[in-house]
Amino acid sequence: MIARSDPPLLAMTGVSKRYGGVRALENVDFSCHTGSIHAVLGENGAGKSTLIKIASGVVRPDEGAMSLAGQPVRFAHPSAANAAGVVCIFQELSLMPDLSVADNICIADPPRWLKVGSFGLIDSAAQRRRAEAVLARIGCEDVDPRMLVRDLPLSRRQMVEIGKALSKNPRLLILDEATSALTQADVEKVYAMLADLKAKGLSILYISHRMHEIEALADTASVFRNGRHIETFAMGTKSPDDIVQLMIGREIAGQFPPKPVRARPAPRLEVRNLAWENRLKGVSLSVGPGEIVGLGGLDGQGQKELLLGLFGVLRSMHGEVVVDGKPIHAHSPVDAKSPAVGMALIPEDRKTEGLMLPMSIADNLVCASMNTLTSGLFVDKSKETKAVASAIQRLQIKIGSPEDAVSTLSGGNQQKVVIAKWLMTNPRIILLNDPTRGIDVGTKQEIYKLLRTLADEGAAILFYSTDYEELIGCCDRVAVMVDGRVSRELEGDAITEKNIISSAFAFAEGQGAAA
Repeated sequence: MIARSDPPLLAMTGVSKRYGGVRALENVDFSCHTGSIHAVLGENGAGKSTLIKIASGVVRPDEGAMSLAGQPVRFAHPSAANAAGVVCIFQELSLMPDLSVADNICIADPPRWLKVGSFGLIDSAAQRRRAEAVLARIGCEDVDPRMLVRDLPLSRRQMVEIGKALSKNPRLLILDEATSALTQADVEKVYAMLADLKAKGLSILYISHRMHEIEALADTASVFRNGRHIETFAMGTKSPDDIVQLMIGREIAGQFPPKPVRARPAPRLEVRNLAWENRLKGVSLSVGPGEIVGLGGLDGQGQKELLLGLFGVLRSMHGEVVVDGKPIHAHSPVDAKSPAVGMALIPEDRKTEGLMLPMSIADNLVCASMNTLTSGLFVDKSKETKAVASAIQRLQIKIGSPEDAVSTLSGGNQQKVVIAKWLMTNPRIILLNDPTRGIDVGTKQEIYKLLRTLADEGAAILFYSTDYEELIGCCDRVAVMVDGRVSRELEGDAITEKNIISSAFAFAEGQGAAA
């Protein structure tokens, strides 16, 4: 532990928490101070989420004590923590999509006309002004507070979530992967905002799997592993490799598996002049069996729409999609995953698009392949049990019981459930939409190895990632997309960060100049 003369704002002593037979936290001592950004590091399942849920009143510890500014506290619910000045921005958004931005930002305490106790009519004009001030504070003046949240892109929803937290005037702000869905421009705004909050004396707990963010922001870091607090140290005193070693507790293997050297195969998937509204403007590319083809470029250039369109989610697509030499027409995900096409999509947001959180791990795993597990009109329970056990073993999903709710798993294990669910359909074409967002370094390595194994077994993989290192390390080819088109395709030694970035920016600047 780092010795400091000033008393901590938040202090935990001997805190433990178990979920059934799973140890989430074990006898943890932890503290953080005012005017400091304290990073909490560890693999998924290390205990980070449980730590911040206890600090923010979402769950109660089984054992141990907690104090805030020297006073013992035990929050019964998040609103009690908020009232004490502890506010958490979780990775899973808490916004209500059918309410306006202003409604969401002010929902805990909206300005009212003639307020009597907790009652009174909401002053819409005052609420809008308050929301505008909050949005300006986080650099989002372009967001209209009257817009419905569901009409905002994911990155803007994440910024609204941050604004909602700041409107509660916290003294301890907790951020759980708060930048994972943001564009680079918004990340820079968050950096500036956190530096300002730190200068004003706030205490900030920061959870991120992006080491460059930790290095740029944090003063102090604490590493957790298997529910235990391993070490706290000043940032800059340990190398990234040292930190990763503490997190995983084992020797670090090569991050990316080697790429095989072989001739380009005949295409399994061909996309010819695919267009949709103003988002896709004539996309053409191909992926062969055994290949991992990346989608690069700046965020929001049509990569996500391309994957959704291929999987039959979007309507009124134009162009041609060919699988094994035959044109296909996937009008729905059911068509796309049919044996005739054999496609699977790992979606962007596992919480809202990939999982049914209240349902069991087993039910989530079998829902996409249920038609293969039936005998007549009924599910063959023996076949289902064997399939679930095989999927759990194949992806090394850490669980208590298959009957546990999937919501009880760590983020990394939830993502493994999403991937395993679709692998149970035996796909020939696998589409991935930023599959390692918010995933720890150990689980990332497992997913990279799995992708290469699937490719070696003959799958054709189309892989969108916002992480250039992943594109460089995983992909045999990278199609850089700009403004709804493939601007350049990189292969072999040409797949470098410089080439990916220059391809994206040079084309965009040329378009802007032409306009």
